[in-house]
This record gives sequence, C-alpha cells and structure tokens, in this order.
Amino acid sequence: MAGTSEERHKQASETRGGDFARFFGTWVRHPLKMGAVAPSSPAYCRTMVESATTHLDGPVLELGPGLGVVTRSLIEKGVAPERITSIEYDPEFARELQRRFPRVDVICGDGLDLSKTLADRLGLRYAAVLFAIPILNMPQKQRQALFTRYFDRLLPGGNVTQLSYLWTPPVKPVEGLFEVSHSPIVWDNIPPARVWIYERRTAPSGHA
Repeated sequence: MAGTSEERHKQASETRGGDFARFFGTWVRHPLKMGAVAPSSPAYCRTMVESATTHLDGPVLELGPGLGVVTRSLIEKGVAPERITSIEYDPEFARELQRRFPRVDVICGDGLDLSKTLADRLGLRYAAVLFAIPILNMPQKQRQALFTRYFDRLLPGGNVTQLSYLWTPPVKPVEGLFEVSHSPIVWDNIPPARVWIYERRTAPSGHA
C-alpha cells in the first residue's frame, strides 16, 4: 500500500508540474483572460469549496475551472460529479477538463454570459456558484450587475464564492441584495490570497 501511495503522490506532483507549465503558457498568450500565472493551490481550492454552499440539494455551477483544481476539490469533498456543471472559456482547457472528469458536465463557453451559454437551462437554479474568472478590467458597477445575475440563478440559501488575490472585495456589496465576507488568507498559494463569499443580505432581526 505504501508503494501505491507513493505512486499516487508522484503522479499528483507530475500533474501539478505539467499543469503549471500549460497554465503559464496560456497566460503568456492571453494574460487578460487568465488573471493568474499559475493554477490555484490545493489548499486555496479546498478553502473555496468549504466556503461554498454545496450542502444544499441542487446542482453546482463552476465558472472558470481551468484545468480542474477546484473541480477535484469539489469531488474530494463528496460532491457527485454529476451535480457539477463547469463552464470553461478556453477550448483546450475544456477538452482536458472533460478528459479528467468524464462525469462532470463540461461546457466550453462564456461564464460571464450565462443567458447565452446556458440558454437551454433558463429556469435551473444552483446550490452554489464558484467563480474564478478575471473581472478586474470591468467597472465596479458592471461587476455588481454580473453577480446580481448570478444570484438570480441561485437556490434560496445559495452563495457565490470567488477566488481573488485582492485585499478588498473585488465586487462590492449591493444594498438589499447581497453582502460580502471573506476567508482567512491562504498563504499556501501563488500569490497568497483569500476566498470572497457573497451571500444574500438578510433583513435585520425584528423586521417583518
């Protein structure tokens, strides 16, 4: 068994090394579309998954999965692959993601335009939205409008989680709709980062 464990560890290390090279190469060609020079660390991805409302009964929507580091963390947590829809913009990444996770519903499309990408699933609501698409080139109001549309696709109690290296919320709260909190800093990542958590704003106690 020890040998098997060592082989799995070696294979995982080789995969991470290969993913880094592929990810970095894509970033060199399309830096504005990637937002990061390396895949997020396993610790960072676990933090995102632990922060997401995957315990709710319903499908899970992953936006910007890249080569599947968060996808793998979702499955390791116990989320059935059949529950996961992963929308990836880069065709090469999408093909590799489908190869690695054949039971996940991988869609090559634009996670910023769900009305087009998920046109055939208009009424479907998700337990959680996990977001890892670079949006810092967008004006703040456009980011808020984007996340407002994501909340329209969430089940009651569902949240949006976002990977970001910023020290302030990438998307500011929208009064009457959602509020923002964050995880502790994950130092085991390049660069250190935190997970931003967007939840529906609840009425103060005592209000009808």
